[in-house]
Amino acid sequence: MLPHAVDLDSATFSLASLLRSSPFSLSPVHIPVPSLRKDPAKEGRGDDGKTRRQPWYEHPRHGSLGFLPRKRAARHRGKVKAFPKDDPKKPVHLTAMLGYKAGMTHIVRDLDRPGSKMHKKEIVEAVTVIETPPMVAVGVVGYVETPRGLRSLTTVWAEHLSDEVKRRFYKNWYRSKKKAFTKYAKKHSENSGSSITRELERIKKYCSVVRVLAHTQIRKTGLKQKKAHLMEIQVNGGSVAEKVDFAKEHFEKTFDVSSVFVQNETIDIIAVTKGHGYEGVTARWGTKKLPRKTHRGLRKVACIGAWHPANVMFTVARSGQDGYHHRTEIGKKIYRIANGSDETSASTDFDTTKKGITPLGGFPHYGVVNQDFVMIKGSCPGVKKRVLTLRKSLQVHTSRKALENVSLKWISTSATNGHSSWQTKAEKENFLGVRKIKAPTA
Repeated sequence: MLPHAVDLDSATFSLASLLRSSPFSLSPVHIPVPSLRKDPAKEGRGDDGKTRRQPWYEHPRHGSLGFLPRKRAARHRGKVKAFPKDDPKKPVHLTAMLGYKAGMTHIVRDLDRPGSKMHKKEIVEAVTVIETPPMVAVGVVGYVETPRGLRSLTTVWAEHLSDEVKRRFYKNWYRSKKKAFTKYAKKHSENSGSSITRELERIKKYCSVVRVLAHTQIRKTGLKQKKAHLMEIQVNGGSVAEKVDFAKEHFEKTFDVSSVFVQNETIDIIAVTKGHGYEGVTARWGTKKLPRKTHRGLRKVACIGAWHPANVMFTVARSGQDGYHHRTEIGKKIYRIANGSDETSASTDFDTTKKGITPLGGFPHYGVVNQDFVMIKGSCPGVKKRVLTLRKSLQVHTSRKALENVSLKWISTSATNGHSSWQTKAEKENFLGVRKIKAPTA
């Protein structure tokens, strides 16, 4: 035990008394000892011992940088940049299709979600109607896997192509000679089509990815456009030889949407969004407005960067093009697949009234839906009449929402550009009566 108490709070302590009692004669020695007292600055306190006030605010940036550059899309039709993963064990099938956005309406259904407070209760949901006329297969493309990705090996076209798809290869169809594919069509008749058969065998031998060239039948819609949209649709399932035979069998034949998708399936929508032109920084990025008395405008970003580096960073919100961007929305559930010409396409087991999907007066800015259509939950990119790409989902959806079996109770077919609530023309005439003399029918 030490003869004298040691003060650990002091920076040093003396061992003189200890050394005097020893048989050795030494001078006092001062040994530095680290202080055990905590640093007030590191403890979050000031020199006066009071607690510092930490900043309480946070400022996340406005707008996502994941969609840069925000410029106009290079193409009007949505491009499929990735198809679902192929599974040879499944039967041969197509993975995508094109359609045209008709408009939106709303439906009523009973929610089937055990455990939820809304279980077995009626809910109202918005839906989008997409007209999908049957598409025509006119070719097949084979791709070879390389270290740098896929490379197209060869393309085989059908013997006969309609004028609506030939328009796609001309800038001015009216002034052209309309000679497209006239020489290529002779290959099918020369030597019993040996050159065509040779190219198909090359695809079977070397290729690992097979895609079908198909175009829409835009003349069957109410649109004024005559030029069909052409796209590649990947064929999944089965062996490569089975895929090529599947594509060859569908040459110059149509396939409808019911052969690609089924009800209650979850799909992805690829399209170009609605364009808004040149917009300011507040509308484009959602930045906060400056105070009311701000000089030279308040819908601005006051500071656009530091003095150095002497340039404006790409992360700074600026004005520019807003809308008409290429976007992919995933997880769109199909509520119904039917034909627009069917008088009961909007009828349900609960609402047995005979009514088609087209509302009174037609869909605003679109018209009447007479072909097959797909009804999906919620909204989707693009304006009316815009071509949409419907693709099988890349993900395997296992949530209760995705696996729920949807049963519609009521579909609204009232005019969406006014305040009327009549669902059918007969209902309107029954309520208002005959308002004009009808010409007698012969």
